[in-house]
Amino acid sequence: MAVENTQQYHGLYHVLGGIISPMDGIGPNDIEIDSLVHRVEEGTINEVILALSSTMEGDTTNFYISRKLAHTEVKLSVIARGISVGDELEYTDEVTLGRSILNRTPFGK
Repeated sequence: MAVENTQQYHGLYHVLGGIISPMDGIGPNDIEIDSLVHRVEEGTINEVILALSSTMEGDTTNFYISRKLAHTEVKLSVIARGISVGDELEYTDEVTLGRSILNRTPFGK
């Protein structure tokens, strides 16, 4: 619902039903990754936008999915991560600030 509420995306969704979390006993076979790969392999999907939490588990799941889709021609992207509007730079953690720098966009475009 969070993505839908932005009114910025008008495509299909694929709900994984969780993220890979070995500490919680959740592996790739416990979430809907195989069905995502199957949908992509059908050839009607142009892009997969990974919109998972910016946690170790979310990043692990993103990486796993990227490996599973590597043999396809689908464009794979992740949502940008960075500093929230209104946040003070000095209170931003180093990982978020680092990702903001790496994923910066040109000014004025």
